[in-house]
Amino acid sequence: MGFVQTEERKRMEIEELKCMLAGCGRLNRRKDDEEFQGIRASSKQVVEFNDEEELVCVTSGVSYLGLAIVNRLLTRGYSVRIIVDNEEDIEKLRELETSGEMRTSKNGIVAVMVKLTEVESLVEAFQGCHGVFHTSAFTDPAGLSGYTKSMAEIEVKATENVMEACSRTPSVRNCVVTSSLLTCLWRDKTTTPELPPVVNHESWSDESLCIRNKLWYAVGKLRAEKAAWKIAKERGLKLVTICPGLITGPEYFDKNPTATIAYLKDDGKNAGGQEMFKDGLLATVDVMNLADAHARVFEEMKKTAYGRYICFDRVIQVEDEAERLAKETGVPANKIVSEDASNCGPPRFVLSNKKLCNLMSRTRRSCYDRS
Repeated sequence: MGFVQTEERKRMEIEELKCMLAGCGRLNRRKDDEEFQGIRASSKQVVEFNDEEELVCVTSGVSYLGLAIVNRLLTRGYSVRIIVDNEEDIEKLRELETSGEMRTSKNGIVAVMVKLTEVESLVEAFQGCHGVFHTSAFTDPAGLSGYTKSMAEIEVKATENVMEACSRTPSVRNCVVTSSLLTCLWRDKTTTPELPPVVNHESWSDESLCIRNKLWYAVGKLRAEKAAWKIAKERGLKLVTICPGLITGPEYFDKNPTATIAYLKDDGKNAGGQEMFKDGLLATVDVMNLADAHARVFEEMKKTAYGRYICFDRVIQVEDEAERLAKETGVPANKIVSEDASNCGPPRFVLSNKKLCNLMSRTRRSCYDRS
């Protein structure tokens, strides 16, 4: 599922992590100097936190989105336990700790190496955590589409395992799962011509349509989110899901080309990006805005936050914007803008993130509502 990185690539990634977490990432050096040995253990063995500090866990916390969420949580006063699944990620974190880029006396980061296939190990890793952020997405760097049918199956199983582990861990009160806007917008226009014009948190993609057209990224996210909701309802676990548009950010596309390709995947007849652009549903979100949304929704779960939240800060509505996005992502422009795009008329649908906007407006001065 992974690939061997060159030493130069590893060095570059470590430098990127340093830049992102400079001044924000925090590690407490343990007396026994074992914080980054990746030992699965109980929370007491992993790290000791002060009672007044709230401990949360982030899966895939060294991924682009995961690291941004960790960054945001640290700045808001949380202590964070990161789930990693290989020694390479442990090395990245050790390098950051050694360089002094992630040190303070107040907050803490501890990495625990756990496979998302092992429920009991996840239960151990979650012990003592008040909340869990499940951010993992599986892409195959060697795959032409960036996401295959088998990746979708792995995605679902990993989410089921995380939710099962959360339900078995007494300390875990709330869970936030990162889904995708693709779970909302792929609807069959041929069989249901009178579709509601507004796509929002109540909208669900048609799974059979996605399967027919081999939209495996949408299938994986859709099934995973539905599995999460099923377990949450059965076990009485408090859950919210966040459905982001195409993630953007500094050098994101250079570091995550397969995720971008998977999001804009051909649907079998037309490029997925073309369909989304034509229908007014091609939206993007800056990674730091998305991370901020995760943190604020989590905090509002103590009050009124519930259900699903669509997250985006820009809808690509004109050809110039679409061509600029194509250039940024390295995707051919014709994968987003069709030759007859200028003759297509106004978009058929409207995206709404009003629910998230209302929540965010209660906790900060401005809001990125495009509904």
